[in-house]
Amino acid sequence: MLPQKGKHIIGQLHNENIIVYQAFNPNITKWAIENQKFGGSYYKFSRMSWIKPNFLWIMYRAGWAMKEHRQHILAIEISKTNFEFLLKEAVHSKYIEEIYGEREKWKSQLKESQVRLQWDPDHNPKGEKLERRAIQIGIKGELLEKFGTEWIISIEDITEFVHKQKSILDSGEVDNFFVIEEEKISIQNKELIHKLQLNQQ
Repeated sequence: MLPQKGKHIIGQLHNENIIVYQAFNPNITKWAIENQKFGGSYYKFSRMSWIKPNFLWIMYRAGWAMKEHRQHILAIEISKTNFEFLLKEAVHSKYIEEIYGEREKWKSQLKESQVRLQWDPDHNPKGEKLERRAIQIGIKGELLEKFGTEWIISIEDITEFVHKQKSILDSGEVDNFFVIEEEKISIQNKELIHKLQLNQQ
């Protein structure tokens, strides 16, 4: 039911909220789950942190929670309003002439912005590239603190589910394999659609 190619925001909606994913080490995860926000002595607000609304994209990036420093997958619920705010603030990591005009204008916006935007190849459960592109959003500075301490509605550690599904996938029992049900996230703002280069079909 999902688009097979093009640029689309794929994710899971929960009422008026959206789920985004991040992968962390056990120390950051433990503090985040206990406090339902980010912080503590292991988390660094001075760094850029990337969120991904697409479950299989974070599975590819984190190696199904098998990569070092990405041993735990966190499902983070924020409002769709705040998610769209990040999209509006974001500047593409790569220069796109039809959006930014002169390269120097893009460089200036990139330097000033606290939000990065990237489109990468999406992947199927086996890690194979798809024609469809997956979005990821990098956040830093004051906006990262706001995201990590004020915007979060809930944080859930879904690592056990991830490990179970990877085991089923590796065993070849495809009838018993599940991924989180997702949909194409609708964006209504025409300027934002153009900026993100979203495909409408």
